[in-house]
Amino acid sequence: MSDEKGSNKSNNYSAQNIQVLEGLEAVRKRPAMYIGDVGIRGLHHMVWEVVDNSIDEALAGYCDLIKVTIETDNSILVEDNGRGIPTDIMEKEQKSALEVVMTVLHAGGKFDKDTYKVSGGLHGVGVSCVNALSTQLVATVHRNGKIYQQEFAKGIPQTKVSEIGETDQRGTTIHFKPDGSIFTSLEYNYETVASRLRELSYLNAGIHITLTDKRNLDDNGLPVSDDFHSEGGLAEFVEYLDSTREKLIPAPIYIDGEKGDIPVQVAMNYNTSYSENVVSYVNNINTIEGGTHVAGFRRALTRTLKAYADKSGLLDKVKMEIAGDDFREGLTAVISVKVAEPQFEGQTKTKLGNSDVMGAVDTTVSEMLQYYLEEHPKEAKMIVSKVILAAQARHAARKAREMVQRKNVLSGTGLPGKLADCSDKDPAVCELYLVEGDSAGGSAKQGRDRKFQAILPLRGKILNVEKAQEHRIYDNEEIKNMITALGVSFGTEDDEKGLNMEKLRYHKVIIMTDADIDGSHIRTLILTFFFRYMRALIEKGYLYIALPPLYLLKKGKEERYAWSEDDRIRTAKEMAGDGKEDSIGLQRYKGLGEMNPEQLWTTTMNPEFRSLKQVTIESAAEADHLFSMLMGDEVAPRREFIEKNAKYAKVDV
Repeated sequence: MSDEKGSNKSNNYSAQNIQVLEGLEAVRKRPAMYIGDVGIRGLHHMVWEVVDNSIDEALAGYCDLIKVTIETDNSILVEDNGRGIPTDIMEKEQKSALEVVMTVLHAGGKFDKDTYKVSGGLHGVGVSCVNALSTQLVATVHRNGKIYQQEFAKGIPQTKVSEIGETDQRGTTIHFKPDGSIFTSLEYNYETVASRLRELSYLNAGIHITLTDKRNLDDNGLPVSDDFHSEGGLAEFVEYLDSTREKLIPAPIYIDGEKGDIPVQVAMNYNTSYSENVVSYVNNINTIEGGTHVAGFRRALTRTLKAYADKSGLLDKVKMEIAGDDFREGLTAVISVKVAEPQFEGQTKTKLGNSDVMGAVDTTVSEMLQYYLEEHPKEAKMIVSKVILAAQARHAARKAREMVQRKNVLSGTGLPGKLADCSDKDPAVCELYLVEGDSAGGSAKQGRDRKFQAILPLRGKILNVEKAQEHRIYDNEEIKNMITALGVSFGTEDDEKGLNMEKLRYHKVIIMTDADIDGSHIRTLILTFFFRYMRALIEKGYLYIALPPLYLLKKGKEERYAWSEDDRIRTAKEMAGDGKEDSIGLQRYKGLGEMNPEQLWTTTMNPEFRSLKQVTIESAAEADHLFSMLMGDEVAPRREFIEKNAKYAKVDV
């Protein structure tokens, strides 16, 4: 029977069933394939695609000024002083080069090695995708003394390229308005855009990048703005990343060389913290998963520092083995390479695969680091002393980890007693709620769906891992409970500290804390732990934050919830109708414990109605800077941050 049905289906399958998506229609049909997703990340990716074109002009040596403006309607204006996109007619296409670049996938100068030796936007889909996903895009080109302009809507030209004036300037201006029918939100986040532009200014020393936000005015009634410009490049980048930590050596070690036509730049510094922070880039693309350039750097760092320490006799009295991890504790480094034809593993461009890059980085770093150590014996001795302390702490941490894992084996299932587990054993469908306090944990246990939702109550505030050596972390009861409940272990074939997720029991880990100051602090402590010790969970998209409602509004038998102050005002108006809003009953939830199990399920745990915020790492460098500033030892940067952002804080009195 099944064979017959199969043959009937195949008979109906003909050329008429084949869809060919013309031009940019494919982008509008499957936008996530081209820009990652249609949420906040994809929305901001639109800006990166346009800015990358301007940066490519800068890499080619033709542009030193880029202006980005967020208009009041959340449209984006990107201006540069590069050569300007050519506007002459292309023989093969019988269209202007500008129109082809804006409307044809895989079209652009990136494929011509004489035009761009290196490039961030590698596939030529960038600006045409932005065009396809915008309700309106206007491209203006200043070139050869003339001003040219062309308008588009959803990727379709609305006008031909026309000459609209004369100019003594040059460059390209792209003004686009993202399509609200494609994106789930059209609200740009200023800090997200600012972080990326700051990063680009460090990676491309000498370029001026400005950001202006016309939606928000400062105390003088002017649009909020920032100027990003770095003459020191990567050395300044490391200074910025380490500004919230206590330095071990006074100034960054800067390495700049070229091997086999591969320019290599590295800036590194040591601090008194216990975490390693290596951020890597290829052609300005943040390679979150590292790759051959990072492997080459680590190999050179370990070999060169160990050779120096052995030669100078600094390790003579050390009885324990020194591992690669020990040379990187307290290290902050930025690696940037420029590669003509980079090969990335996967479509997301997050891991570099070129084997020749490893050798180029290894050789460059080895030569220049060796020279630095010989020239700076005082700093070299401080670094090696830090390495020895790291080795001692690593041995203590290994014993602590082994103790945790041994206890799990000896206690049968190894699961903490406070865990209310779910009956399903498929990690892909199982969820673990990390709940603040036993009271809320009790409500969550009663209100949950026992089939796929597990509850782990956390008592009090977990250890601040930013300030603690690794072996202290495994003494903390709440952290031990989280590790054992998740089923993960530490130590992989390649990395002793690496996270082993083979036996991970849940693919959704949800932090659920009260909507008050203490709840926010507990959430930040948990996030710091995951960022420092279980970052792979975040990178896989497994970590979420639950958003419980702030208000319950009542009118007679009608009850509605509100998740923000704006939401409350809007809901109250809707419920009041023509009546008075003060007739609406209002309950403010200060804690999860104030909700009964049914309310907690309805508002915060029911997959059909709940709001979850997925935790992502858009910029590892910015995330590291933020966590070290908020949770580290240095008070001054934290005070400055609080003073700057105090107007956004909500304080419960």
